[in-house]
Amino acid sequence: MTANTTVDAVALRGRLESMLVRSRARTLALTRCLDEDGLREQVSPLMSPLVWDLAHIGNQEELWLVRDVGGRDAVHPEIDDLYDAFRHARSVRPGLDLLSPDEARAYVDTVRALSLDALQRCTFDESRLVESGFVFAMVAQHEQQHDETMLATHQLRTGDAVLDAPDAPRAQLPPAHDVEVIVPGGAFEMGTGDDPWALDNERPAHTVEVPTFAIDAAPVTNGEYLQFIADGGYDREELWTERGWAHRTEAGLTAPQFWSQDDDGVWWRRVFGRAKQIRAAQPVVHVSWFEADAYARWAGKRLPTEAEWEKAARFDPVSGLSRRNPWGDDDADDRHANLGQRHLEPADVGAYPEGASPLGVEQLMGDVWEWTSSDFEPYPGFEMFPYPEYSEVFFGGDYKVLRGGSFGTDQTAVRATFRNWDHPIRRQIFAGFRCARDVGHR
Repeated sequence: MTANTTVDAVALRGRLESMLVRSRARTLALTRCLDEDGLREQVSPLMSPLVWDLAHIGNQEELWLVRDVGGRDAVHPEIDDLYDAFRHARSVRPGLDLLSPDEARAYVDTVRALSLDALQRCTFDESRLVESGFVFAMVAQHEQQHDETMLATHQLRTGDAVLDAPDAPRAQLPPAHDVEVIVPGGAFEMGTGDDPWALDNERPAHTVEVPTFAIDAAPVTNGEYLQFIADGGYDREELWTERGWAHRTEAGLTAPQFWSQDDDGVWWRRVFGRAKQIRAAQPVVHVSWFEADAYARWAGKRLPTEAEWEKAARFDPVSGLSRRNPWGDDDADDRHANLGQRHLEPADVGAYPEGASPLGVEQLMGDVWEWTSSDFEPYPGFEMFPYPEYSEVFFGGDYKVLRGGSFGTDQTAVRATFRNWDHPIRRQIFAGFRCARDVGHR
């Protein structure tokens, strides 16, 4: 479906309503499992209390779908300031006069009823904002993005486990070490111009020339990362950038976040309130960009650029075209990738062969966000839409691009053109990485 395609309004409404309903079900599941004190608690200065996220989700939905699209008066105009993410840093949000959990739930319920009414009345030709249902999809994506942030808050909690899910799939065979895929040099189309629900920083589609390079066939695993630790990776200054070494020293980093080693030398990881022994075949998660960069240097490689990652994920050498996702243009399902919080951890490498790219690179989507070497900058011809605070205000800052989504990312909120970004010191996000190298150099 493109902007020039005749829209089947009934089918489009049904799809958009399904996205909104699924997002809300996840939001409620992440908040109903805690009492009022748990929802008000700030587990880290990096995170908001969950009750703030809940009402913020409703407030953003109200601004776009109730007031803008629906043309209705504000439900609670007096709370706009409280839930404006740019007015109040996360560290100070617990001190604000926030809605109580019951008030926040009632608020989001009221807003949702009005939003669904606006959806039923929309003909999708009133403005650019509603064309192909963009703003409804944007709101669903926003909620899912906050759901993943709320999931990260749950991981930071130190109380009893309150979330549950089946264990992530294990590999049928132990993963082969250091398997690479050669990506042929040449031009490819990066970004998108015809995905109706892509966000502004994914646009426009543009041609990028990428020299031949090699990229890991799978993300770096816990087992591989343990070798880096055992070889003194955290103690060898020469492996780190100057900023990275300063941060490693100041923060006292010795392993990925949530890892610990017992008296017998066995490594464990805290996973949403439960201690689990490290599974060697799982992609490593909760590492900063600085750690990923140091590992890559230890391995004699480097992090891929954003363009390299996208070419490895999307480029089909037979057709010469770029796919929406590694496996094709369809949305992900449970055959392709570990997405949607179906599991609360990454799956072993090799668990999703049907999700491989045409070049044979696996698990590019789901499991872990993957750090790239690229700074977050606009594409040539970038046009802000529909508001600068989504992308534009972050360009040029101290941000590195991440790609591919994690086990906590919903399919609504990710595709192979989707761009995430964060500070290079961040570890609470569900981030890992894979390595790349120039061909002919090792």
